[in-house]
Amino acid sequence: MWEYTDKVQQHFLNPQNVGEVENASGTGDVGSLACGDALKLTLKVDENDIITDAKFKTFGCASAIASSSVLTEMVIGMSIDKAANISNEDIADALGGLPKEKMHCSVMGREALEAAIADYRGLILPMAAGEVVCECFGVTDLEVIRAINESSLRSVEEITNFTKAGGGCGKCEDKLRELLRETVGGKSEIVSPGTKPKKMTALQKIKKIEEVLEREVRPGLRKDGGDIELIDVDGDFITVSLRGACKSCKKSQTTIKEYVERKLRELVLDSLIVEEEN
Repeated sequence: MWEYTDKVQQHFLNPQNVGEVENASGTGDVGSLACGDALKLTLKVDENDIITDAKFKTFGCASAIASSSVLTEMVIGMSIDKAANISNEDIADALGGLPKEKMHCSVMGREALEAAIADYRGLILPMAAGEVVCECFGVTDLEVIRAINESSLRSVEEITNFTKAGGGCGKCEDKLRELLRETVGGKSEIVSPGTKPKKMTALQKIKKIEEVLEREVRPGLRKDGGDIELIDVDGDFITVSLRGACKSCKKSQTTIKEYVERKLRELVLDSLIVEEEN
């Protein structure tokens, strides 16, 4: 399990400024439910270009919620020009740090802020003109290059940590490696062959998923007279079937997304998407 700072836990358990600003001056929508992470940030800006209110709605892990929450606290009372200079590192620092595998959550917060400010100013973000290199998560080449330059990334693994690109089917890894070489030249992939962590095989992933379902998910469902069965694992897409009382529950989709998927993302892989068998 990820080791979170007290600040991250605080903002996850008691998120601030949840919701949506009425008659927002600017709105930033980034990510998507299909990709596993989504964030909507709304801002209220006064006549002096000061952000007077900020609220968020997010679908994601603990780090995504905490990053969004602390971001709203950071920008309220700040001028638009100053808020435009907030980096993802600033968001992570405000939380006392994030696990390297979760840095993409702070990046999503920064992107939502940029999108909201661009909406307020009536501008189009240049990142939108990029070529999509990771179809699983909709990440463009411009987003990857920016992350490489801003955070001094030197491996495909680091690119995945910051952008999620390459964290799905893996087909874009060659393209990411090419972008890395073009951006930083011979400084890329500074990881000793013997120290680079290996990705889980399909069998390892299935075993880990089954362990988490048995240890973390089933006990809670069984208390309410329900159960769960793993049906299929196809890449990052997990198909399950709810049993017993959970099968007929009107909140079954909430159980799947807010309980099962969240647990598997926290304890197995943060790019997993859980779906219920039809």
